[in-house]
Amino acid sequence: MGEKTDRVILAEGRGEITEKKSRFLAVAAPAATEEEAQRIIEQTKKEHWNARHNCYAYVIGNRQRLQRYSDDGEPSQTAGKPILDVLLGEGICNGVIVVTRYFGGILLGTGGLVRAYGKAAAAALSDSRTAPVCPGIFWKLQTDYNSAGRITYLLEQRDIPVLSREYGQEVILTAAAPAGEAQSLKKALTETAGGKILFLEEEKKLYARSEGNVHIFEMETEELSR
Repeated sequence: MGEKTDRVILAEGRGEITEKKSRFLAVAAPAATEEEAQRIIEQTKKEHWNARHNCYAYVIGNRQRLQRYSDDGEPSQTAGKPILDVLLGEGICNGVIVVTRYFGGILLGTGGLVRAYGKAAAAALSDSRTAPVCPGIFWKLQTDYNSAGRITYLLEQRDIPVLSREYGQEVILTAAAPAGEAQSLKKALTETAGGKILFLEEEKKLYARSEGNVHIFEMETEELSR
């Protein structure tokens, strides 16, 4: 089996379940930094100031390098850990999930708590919008007007997004290609343009595609080349 692809949360999702009269309200949101994750946690605590527990987990960074969770008063590893397991299980690398519990007066036991927190977290994540993230090469290409159409057609045929177009004496295109295809694509572009192409800039970045949009995530260059 190949390595599991990292995924990013692009849009917030919410979920709610009820177990033995206890309500579990969950929110899953994107968080590119630990500060962003903590801000969402604090906002949720203020929103549900009268709840007994606001448990959470978050994962930050390529290959899920930073992982944190809190049981917020629930028995050890019955709340934060199952929430974290949901994030890890889906390969999320930039997300936070907070699950708020309004106690219903009936004890759930450790097994019941693990299932309830995990189920609520999964519901929120399922409601959110996620996408796979991959290392890419971002090019700024310069070519003449005669070659621009052929280059654009080649990029479209290979499902390579063109992020911007500038028209002056020459045409300048910005495109994002998966890192694994960069070398062969560069050769094909040069051949298609008959050599009349300049690669003005070349940057390594992580990106995700969703609903026709490209979302860029800043990462250290060495992480992209591993």
